[in-house]
Parts: sequence; structure tokens; C-alpha cells
Amino acid sequence: MPQPSASRLTRAFIHLDRLTHNLRLLQQQVGERALWPVIKGNAYGHGAQIVARHLVRLGYDTFGVADVHEAIELNEAGIDATFVTLSATLPEHSEALVACGCEPVVCTLEMVEALARAALKAGRRVSVHLKVDTGMGRVGIRPNEVPAFLERCRALPALRVRGLMSHFPSADEADKTFSKQQIEQFRRVIEATKGYGIEVCHMANSAAVFDLPDSDFDAVRPGIALYGLRPSSEIANPRVQELKPVLEWKTRITFLKEVPAGVGLSYGHVFHTQRPSLIATVPVGYADGLNRSLSNQLDLLVRGVRCPQVGRITMDMSLIDVTALRGQAELGDEAVIIGRQRNEEVTADDLAESLGTINYEVVTAITHRVPRVVVGE
Repeated sequence: MPQPSASRLTRAFIHLDRLTHNLRLLQQQVGERALWPVIKGNAYGHGAQIVARHLVRLGYDTFGVADVHEAIELNEAGIDATFVTLSATLPEHSEALVACGCEPVVCTLEMVEALARAALKAGRRVSVHLKVDTGMGRVGIRPNEVPAFLERCRALPALRVRGLMSHFPSADEADKTFSKQQIEQFRRVIEATKGYGIEVCHMANSAAVFDLPDSDFDAVRPGIALYGLRPSSEIANPRVQELKPVLEWKTRITFLKEVPAGVGLSYGHVFHTQRPSLIATVPVGYADGLNRSLSNQLDLLVRGVRCPQVGRITMDMSLIDVTALRGQAELGDEAVIIGRQRNEEVTADDLAESLGTINYEVVTAITHRVPRVVVGE
């Protein structure tokens, strides 16, 4: 029985040598400080187990994940690391968090009390990271509430507040005024909490690693930059240009047909051929993560030529106009959705711009049915 990665014609290729390059670049930016790679969302669509195993081989031992479910999957896959669960959750997950050895991010007394009970029951001590809301406005306690919160935590012997953390809403924007205000606010919180045994303070995301060195503190939490994608086009640090995209997304031509002018293609016939055309079918669609809103809005690379996708993208198949390659294109030819072919390149940013979104969403949307194939190990 062939392996799924061998039988699927649409695959994502994960370049581990590029991941190593990006990590070294980020580590150079923060010096000796701890770097905690964020691998939530299936490592931003790159394959969490693949990425985590490589990171462990490189010596990294603390990872950011979204929740205990992601941590359990990695734990069961044999990934020996500490998982900081970054999303707020409910007391019902306390026992699982303790059993998995996670270090959850907390911002409610209900959660720390439930964790302390679960840890006491398991004969363990649980470490947590207190989230301070300095302006993200999502989760976290107000800065002036931190000392009182830590006092309550002191009464829970099975619980240790190991870290203080915050997060930026706009570190990737050119105007850093608000981000700098956040940094100063977080500094004041750190000063006010000396004596509470806080071991590590962390705030910097990918954008801050490049543009806000004052936010490095004790540890940094880069995400998108690990994968060679820029946090935004507004990053000032020129070293962001040295990032190398880790993921390439490719498929292959499974059908070729000559179509006369004036023929409607795919659902709804929103595209009609303007000339006699050579049309290729490729086995990739929105069930693979190729957003239907990209219909008639993107190019794929075939034999080094940009070929427009035409007609509506369907669940499992899409069409490409390869008329420019008449007499050259063949069944089985590679078609690149994201990546480089000869002198041409299509990037996640290109797709994001067409969709009016960000590169994060493009790569995390690539679904689990697309095998991740390791290259450059």
C-alpha cells in the first residue's frame, strides 16, 4: 500500500535547511536570549510534528502552541519539549494541562485555582505564565491588577507563576509609537512584581524581534518569521529580507484539453475563453486550502511560465490556461502554487494580496489532506 504522501499529487514541501537559516537569523537578532518558536496552527500550516522534531534537533526545548490539544498531539508523537499554551482556556482543561506538563497562559483566578487543584491531585507543581494586557485587548489582566493577582497565586503552593507576558497588536506597523508605550508599561509591571519569583518575562513576536529590540526581555516568541515569511511589508529592519520561505506548494497536471473560444469553464461559467485555449486540470481545490475567492485571481507556474488559473476553483480541482505552453505542456507536469520555478516565483504574499488578507492565513489554511514532504534536511 503506497504512503499517502506518495499517492497525493498535491503536496507541500518543507525545506528544513531554510527553517534552520531563519532560526539562526532570528537568534542573531536576540543574542543569548531564549527563543521559543511558536508552532501553533500546525506550525502555521507547515506541519507541527515535522517542525518540532527539527527544532528539538537544533536544541530548542520550549514551544508556543495554541492549546492543550496541540500539546497532547505533539507529546504523543514523542516531542520532548515544554509547551506554553498561548490561548486562554477553561478550568475543565486543567487536569489535561497538568498531565501533559504544559505551562499554560493564565489570566483568571478561576483558571489558576483549577490548575492548582489538578496539580495537587496529581502530586505535581504546575508552572504558568500570567498574561498582562498592555493594549492587545484580547485576553489578559490589566497592569494595575498584577500584584494582587500574584498575591492570590502565592496562596496556591501547587502553582508557580513562572512567567509574565504580553503581546503586541501593531508591532508590524511602521508607526511604533503604541508598541513602545506597551513596552514601557510592561517594564513598569516587571518592576512592580520583583520579589514574586518571576523567572522569565516575554513579549516579542516576529515583528518585534526585528524592529523593537527593547521588547526582547528574557525570551522571545517568533512565529511567522520562523517560516521565512515577513510579518508585514512595513518592517524597517533590512535583515527581514534575508528570511527564506520554508514552504513550497505544488501540484501536477492530470488532464489537458483544447477548448474553442467562447466556452464557459467550471461552475457558474464565470470565465469564458477569449481564444482557442489549452486548458490544464490540476488536483487542488478549496478542500486543500486553495481559497475559492482566488478564482481567476492567481497564476501557477508551469515550466517556468506564469499561467493564469481560470474558472471557479472547486473542491478538488482547478483549471489553468496553459495556452502559452501549447506543444510543451504534458500530463504530469509540475504546477507551482507557492514557490519558485526557474526564474519565476509565486509567494504566499501574492496570494494574500489577491485575497485581501495576510500570509499567515494563506499558509495555515493549507489543509491536513495535503501531505507535508520534508526536503533539505
